[in-house]
Amino acid sequence: MPPRVTAVRPTWAIEGGRILIEGTDFPVDRPRLPDVQIGGVSARVVHGSSSALGVIVPSGLDGGSAPIRIDGVAGETLFIEVATPFATGLHQVDNPVFDREGNLYVTYSGTRGQQVPVSIFKVRPNGTRETFSSGIVNATSMAMDAKGRMYVSSRFEGTVYRVLADGTFETFATDLGIACGLAFAADGTLFVGDRSGTIFRVDQSGKAEAFASLPQSVAAFHLAIAPDGAVWVTAPTLSTYDPIYKVSPEGTVGTVDVRFGRPQGIAFDTNGHAFVVDALAGASGLYRLPPNGSPELVLAGPNLIGIAFDSFGSVVVCSNETAFRLK
Repeated sequence: MPPRVTAVRPTWAIEGGRILIEGTDFPVDRPRLPDVQIGGVSARVVHGSSSALGVIVPSGLDGGSAPIRIDGVAGETLFIEVATPFATGLHQVDNPVFDREGNLYVTYSGTRGQQVPVSIFKVRPNGTRETFSSGIVNATSMAMDAKGRMYVSSRFEGTVYRVLADGTFETFATDLGIACGLAFAADGTLFVGDRSGTIFRVDQSGKAEAFASLPQSVAAFHLAIAPDGAVWVTAPTLSTYDPIYKVSPEGTVGTVDVRFGRPQGIAFDTNGHAFVVDALAGASGLYRLPPNGSPELVLAGPNLIGIAFDSFGSVVVCSNETAFRLK
């Protein structure tokens, strides 16, 4: 039988992501591994066997469906969906957020205590980026309440601000430690992750109380509300593997039966499926967590931090510097 390609995993990627091309009888017994092209651009092959090739998605692709071709391997062409850079020049440290009109909000957080010209940018559906809010020191995490109002934490000031439609802001809650992740429950309660080890519960008047205690994180607490009302938390440490924490509505702390190397942004899609970004080198990308079984890598990409879903079926993933969009 001649060599042939049978599958590519995952089917979504951004430049620099590592994908696996599966097949049969790949010609790997030669002095050089087979030449692989993605979208007509040569891709680096990092490991190979007769049944699988590990390949790094090259830069310079236009985005969208890109054909995969392997020198000396004929047969049906497979495609990978390459995410398109949607906004650049960012300093993102948690999930971006969408509003009801499909506008995306991203941050330039800056180093600790740094005053930056723009704290939050608005990116319209056509990709136009504009200044939205300035003056928030170390804008960190964002969340929208049921009325479509934005809230943003400052990890430097330990404060959560309510951001108005014109980009001005007002203090909503204070004394929240190193305030990072934000997530709203269905009843309007805001949960705030203090990366030094506390999850705060904040009522609609801005009154905060300690809700749960977790091990401290070296980076941030990232929060999301599950369909059953539990607060899911990622808290990357220097350990080999980190759990995903699940805090019940009563404040009982448990863990989800999965472990990641460096979990970052976490979110639930409109169907209630959990997604987590893992930033561990070699396994970095976006993972879907099935109700049972192992996490599934759905998008390969390096240095990812956050994820957001809009109500129209689009998904955005962010590295520190760039937001990428897939439909």
